[in-house]
Amino acid sequence: MVKASGQAAHGGLDPDNSSLDFDYQRQSQLMKDETLSLHEISCKQPLVPDFLQSVNLQYVKLGYQHILSITYLVPLLLIPSLLLGIFILQLQLGGLAAVSSDHNSIWQLWEKILQFNLLSVFACLVLLVCAATVYFMSRSRPIYLVDFACFVAKDDSEALKVPFNIFIQRSSNSGFFDAESIEFEQKIMQRSDLSESTYLPPALGALPPCPSMKAARVEAETVVYGCLDELFEKTKVKPKEIGVLIVNCSLFTPTPSLSAMIVNKYKMRGDIRSYNLGGMGCSASLISIDLARDILQLHGYTYAIVVSTENITQNWYFGNIKSKLIPNCSFRVGGTALLLSNKPNDKRRSKYKLKHLVRTHRAADDKSYRCVYQEQDSEGKMEVGLSKDILTIAAESVKTNITTLGPLVLPFSEQILFFANLVALELFNMKQLKAYIPDFRLAFDHFCIHAGGKAVIDELQKHLLLTPQHCEASRMALHRFGNTSSSTIWYELAYIEAKGRVKKGQRVWQLAFGAGFKCTSAVWQSLHTIQPSLKHSPWAHCIDNYPVKVPDTVQFDD
Repeated sequence: MVKASGQAAHGGLDPDNSSLDFDYQRQSQLMKDETLSLHEISCKQPLVPDFLQSVNLQYVKLGYQHILSITYLVPLLLIPSLLLGIFILQLQLGGLAAVSSDHNSIWQLWEKILQFNLLSVFACLVLLVCAATVYFMSRSRPIYLVDFACFVAKDDSEALKVPFNIFIQRSSNSGFFDAESIEFEQKIMQRSDLSESTYLPPALGALPPCPSMKAARVEAETVVYGCLDELFEKTKVKPKEIGVLIVNCSLFTPTPSLSAMIVNKYKMRGDIRSYNLGGMGCSASLISIDLARDILQLHGYTYAIVVSTENITQNWYFGNIKSKLIPNCSFRVGGTALLLSNKPNDKRRSKYKLKHLVRTHRAADDKSYRCVYQEQDSEGKMEVGLSKDILTIAAESVKTNITTLGPLVLPFSEQILFFANLVALELFNMKQLKAYIPDFRLAFDHFCIHAGGKAVIDELQKHLLLTPQHCEASRMALHRFGNTSSSTIWYELAYIEAKGRVKKGQRVWQLAFGAGFKCTSAVWQSLHTIQPSLKHSPWAHCIDNYPVKVPDTVQFDD
């Protein structure tokens, strides 16, 4: 059905990158002048700047500011107060000890105590108690990832899989696309690095396609319930025990909400804190975890569930603007459900502990805000478009995020060298000194980079100096499941686990970015060596076949 070709790869593209200027009135002219081919988009400029050539040192300061944030600042301020209080108390008690050694009489000791300045002792004790109270109240609770589950069709159902030639045939027979658009879709899929095992919703495979609200609900229920059923089975946690529920889905926000749908299905308790996030793009899963972490800091001894998915049924583009057809070729059905806990006794059975989460948001800048924009085309068909500045904006966002993260995760030796270099450049104005760029590979053992497309992974691997093994999980997740939006990074982590590579104490870096423009990093530390699961893993049925060598291009059989 499909055979490999040795042609040079042009690279895929982040499915969010449909590459069109946002100005609707100028849309037609801009499409003629500025719309780029897939090869031009991926090759025009890199997603990530070359850090060995330049670095904006103001981004590094954000990392040190994060270290000196209120979470760390409170203990630092309390330490001098505690030391002062202890010193005063020791002086006072030292006087009492001297009295007791000089006078053996209990009565004489009692007289001295009555003469002692009890007010200073009381003030010292109050200071110590207040300092200890503030410290323990401000101390953050550890957040544990008990487990997670990713969607896989039951028995890896063939009903949801659409071979390439069937995909093109159905697109042609639907009547929505002209011959030029069909040819363009075929070229995109030949270079997408996706396999024929990715999932599409049944409503889009019908003739004619039926992207109705009912069909979209069916897709959402199939994915979300599938993830949650497996999560509850793996963790043995009952739905009634869940105190916080957060659901993120960018483009499908029905009423009642998806979170309400889950509460209704599993009959969760009435005081559950539920949230439904929309329009957050491919980084929404980590953003949801950030929200869950803040809530779990306020409400102790409870569970939080984060559900991340994207709905394709009602968000398929049925027009003929070529750049808008790219998401049709890359977005696929997928989702994940995570169980987070702040219970101390859950540490022993949890997989990971959340170490850091750093978010970068550039929506204050107009170009960044409009670079990923959902609107209707000239024929009234809904689509998601990007401006020609998307790659530059993405580059700066990723660059800011990882340089902010650096001071939090880099080894101490790298921190010293980096900080000394920063002081020399900033304070002593030694402009002739070259900026020292730390090696981020020293900070992490495993990498889960959002698999938005082949070009995205290629650029990040190149400019972060990563090895092919570092990016293996991202490439294989793209190949097997496609771009599942915010849940992609969890398919990647599941791949690393299925290969038996996660050992106790190792750190995992998840990096995702999306509309807004946003970039988010999460760092997890494994609490024990994770054994591959032959049952509860999206890779259980095919892990022995991976990694695979992905051909540069594929040719479709008629």
